[in-house]
Amino acid sequence: MVDNASFYVTTPIYYVNDRPHIGHAYTSLACDIIARFKRLDGHDVFFLTGTDEHGQKIAQSAAQNGVDPQTFTDHVSKTFRDLASALDFSHDDFIRTTEQRHKSVCQLLWKELEARGHIYLDTYSGWYCVSDEAYYDENELIKQPDGSFQTALGKSVEWLEEENYFFRLSAFETKLLDLYERQPDFVMPKSRLNEVRSFVSSGLKDIAISRTTFDWGVPVPGNERHVMYVWLDALTNYVSALGVPNSENPHYAKFWPASLHVVGKDILRFHAVYWPAFLLGADWPLPERVFAHGWWTNEGQKISKSLGNAIDPLELVQTYGLDQTRYFMMREVPFGNDGDFSRSAMETRMNSDLANAYGNLAQRVLSMIFKNCNGLLPDMSPLNETDTALLNQINNLLPSVRVQINNQEFHKSLEEIWRGISAANSYVDDQAPWALKKNDPDRMAVVLAVLHEVVRKITLLLQPFMPSTTGKLLDSLSVDQAHRDFSYWEHKVLSGTVIEKPQGLFPRYEAR
Repeated sequence: MVDNASFYVTTPIYYVNDRPHIGHAYTSLACDIIARFKRLDGHDVFFLTGTDEHGQKIAQSAAQNGVDPQTFTDHVSKTFRDLASALDFSHDDFIRTTEQRHKSVCQLLWKELEARGHIYLDTYSGWYCVSDEAYYDENELIKQPDGSFQTALGKSVEWLEEENYFFRLSAFETKLLDLYERQPDFVMPKSRLNEVRSFVSSGLKDIAISRTTFDWGVPVPGNERHVMYVWLDALTNYVSALGVPNSENPHYAKFWPASLHVVGKDILRFHAVYWPAFLLGADWPLPERVFAHGWWTNEGQKISKSLGNAIDPLELVQTYGLDQTRYFMMREVPFGNDGDFSRSAMETRMNSDLANAYGNLAQRVLSMIFKNCNGLLPDMSPLNETDTALLNQINNLLPSVRVQINNQEFHKSLEEIWRGISAANSYVDDQAPWALKKNDPDRMAVVLAVLHEVVRKITLLLQPFMPSTTGKLLDSLSVDQAHRDFSYWEHKVLSGTVIEKPQGLFPRYEAR
């Protein structure tokens, strides 16, 4: 049983046939925010990301680029590591499916499934989409005027006839439906659970889990003429990153089963149907939740290679700033829904939410303490009802945001934090400390001390979303590095502490 203090969160491992885009950044950012929040909240976190480097599509892409598959994957995998660095992701491990540690656990899973009678040899005849590395029934495809077929997303399929090993997926239909009934938050959001349940209820067919027409993959143990189906290979990364799956491996014992797999909605079936079926077949514990998020469009248009309108997250960081980009992606769209990216919306968020609301609040408070209190934090006493009401509102943010992060409701947590920021700005206007300086300097000091405490707690909560900016602001607030996790939520900065002259946090974005 996993220790309650441990938390294991994963991105999907990204397929290295192309450069990373905003969808990859979005998924990893969500996991990064959860991992950072859980660390601040006292959990021992393991955050995994990586790259999926086997399969027919990779072999073809490498050939098109005139290099061998390993050279090709080495190059493209690095672009994903570079993205993780550029967006300040705090992952604990980056796994590649070409690593031996991964291949060994894949082969162990195969042997477990084979030993339990869940694998057999047969011939597959049917449609295969190389782009998705997925098998399709004809009733899932759309017939074109020329007689060819395409997936619902317009991807080409080819007719495949090949000797394969098969996994008895059909034997797990009832067990999967029982799982969804027993654990209704196994798949989130709920609309995705309904989609998965409907697919399984319509009847499951056994699936081919090996290939023989190419050799770029993990060899099947005992028959190396076959390589493992890329999805059986890829899904196993969530276990292989922890090492050998047994109780004698402390890393595995501590973190498996995974607390949360975060994926895009296009690969939900693999994670919510195939993956639990493989684990059930091997008698390995199941993850606690699979969360499938939606897709981004770009200025109202579907993102596609043909349109050339992919959104480069690195360009967003260069144009708008790292924390501004991180904030916008998590604030603009409810996580789980599809959403539209627009530069005007991003610029509005930067100016309204960050520069005018949060940044201006912090700047005003710290500037007034520096200027009017000789740069020393005043004592927060005596408090009146107005002070207490604001402090209580802010104090209640932590338990509320904790629930929202646990439910992957990032937009709700940010909405609630910004209601706190709005309340604090209203408090500044109502209390008018600049006027109190003249006629009641003792009251001014209390108001500024209250505001310092409010900004401190808001900034602690925003660390997972905007780690760089909040780090600088906590420095300005004179919050010790050792006092920045949530165990110090009530640990007020002592009166008399030196407050340095603040620096601007979020410049207004002026459209060029």
